[in-house]
Amino acid sequence: MENQRLHRNLVFAVINSLDLIFNEKEYADRVVHKILKSDKRWGARDRKFVAEGIYDSVRWKRLYNEIAGTKNHFTRPNLWKFFAVYLVLKGYELPEWNQFVGTPVRRIKGKFDTLQENRAIRESIPDWMDKLCETELGEKWDKEIAALNHQAPVVLRVNTLKISRNSLQSIFQKEGIETEILEDYPDALLLTNRANIFKTDAFKKGFFEMQDASSQLVARYMNIKPGMRVIDACAGAGGKSLHLASLMENKGQLIALDIYQGKLNDLKKRAKRNSVHNIDTRLIESTKTIKKLKGSADRVLIDAPCSGLGVLKRNPDSKWKLQPEFIENIKKTQAEILDKYSQMLKVGGQMVYATCSILPSENEEQVQKFLTNHPEFEFISENKVSPAKSGYDGFYMALLERKK
Repeated sequence: MENQRLHRNLVFAVINSLDLIFNEKEYADRVVHKILKSDKRWGARDRKFVAEGIYDSVRWKRLYNEIAGTKNHFTRPNLWKFFAVYLVLKGYELPEWNQFVGTPVRRIKGKFDTLQENRAIRESIPDWMDKLCETELGEKWDKEIAALNHQAPVVLRVNTLKISRNSLQSIFQKEGIETEILEDYPDALLLTNRANIFKTDAFKKGFFEMQDASSQLVARYMNIKPGMRVIDACAGAGGKSLHLASLMENKGQLIALDIYQGKLNDLKKRAKRNSVHNIDTRLIESTKTIKKLKGSADRVLIDAPCSGLGVLKRNPDSKWKLQPEFIENIKKTQAEILDKYSQMLKVGGQMVYATCSILPSENEEQVQKFLTNHPEFEFISENKVSPAKSGYDGFYMALLERKK
C-alpha cells in the first residue's frame, strides 16, 4: 500500500464526500452510493479507495479529529488535515500537493500512540456512549467496541425458493466472484473479494439478498413451518420477511406490517424479484390494524426499533447521530410494541422479540418486564449474538410462547 500513488480525483472525491457527511449531515451510505456512481471510469481499486476512505474517516472521526487538532470544525483546509491523518496511518506516501504541505507525519504517528490509553478516543465514540455501554456490559464492552470498529463483511442470503447455496456459489465462481460457505448459517455465503454483485444476473433473477449472518439467524429462530400464518410486525424493507417466506416455501400467509408505506413498497419490489407470493403487506394506520389481527397468528416476529448499537460496523455514522435521549425513548417504544403486537398471537403460538442492539436494557430486561406483565406468555429461549465472538453484527432474540 505504501507505494500506491494517490490520485487527485479520488482524494477530492473523498474530501467532497466528507464535507457532505460532516457539514451537511448527509448519511454516509447514501453519499458513498452517489459518489461511486459519479465516475464510470473508476476501477475496483479506485472504488475501494474511495469507499474505504469515506467509511474509515467516519468510523474514526473522533480519533482523527484529536490527532489532526481540527476541533470538530470541518472547514475545507481542516478536512485535508483530517484526511492526511488517515493517509499517514494507512502508510501512504503523501504527494507534494499544496494541501499536504507541512503535514507533521511523525507527530501524527506519535499522537496516535499516546491516545491509545483513552478508550473513548481510541475506539472513536462519544463519551456518553462509552459510559452507558460500560455500565450495561462491564468489561465485555472493551471487546465488543473493538469488534464493532471493524469493517462489516459482505454476507449474502441465498434465496432457496430459487436456487441452492452450492449452485449459486458455482455461478459466482464462473464470474470470478469468490465466496465462502458459512457452516453455522445454512443460507449464507460470505463474499471474499469485493465485487459489484448487484450488477450480476444472479441478483436480477432474485437468487440472493444482502443480509448479515447474524440477521439471518432471526427468521430461523421462529420454528417456521410451511402453511402457517406468520406476522412480521415491524417489517421495514423486508429482509427478514423474505427469509421467512423462503422458509415457509411460499406456502401459508405472511403478513408484513410497518408504519412506513415507502418501506413496504420496497418490500413488494423485492418480493417480486425473489418470486415470493405469500406476502401480504399492510400499513399500520391506527391501532385498528393490530386489533383486526388479534389472536390470529401462529408466529409473530417483533424485530423492534432499537439503538442499533450492534450494527455500528455497518453504520459508523450512527455513532455521531445517536443521542442518549433517543435510547431512553426507544425503550419506551419497545415496551409498547411488545405489549400491543403480542396480542396478534394465538394461544399455542410463538413469538420472537429481536433487536440489533447489545444492551441488556433493550433486550433481556425488556423481555423480563413483558413476562412480568403478561403471565399468559412463557419464556422458551434466547440468543445473544456478540459481535466480538461472532465477527458479525450484534443481535438479540428471545422466543416466547403464548400459553393461555
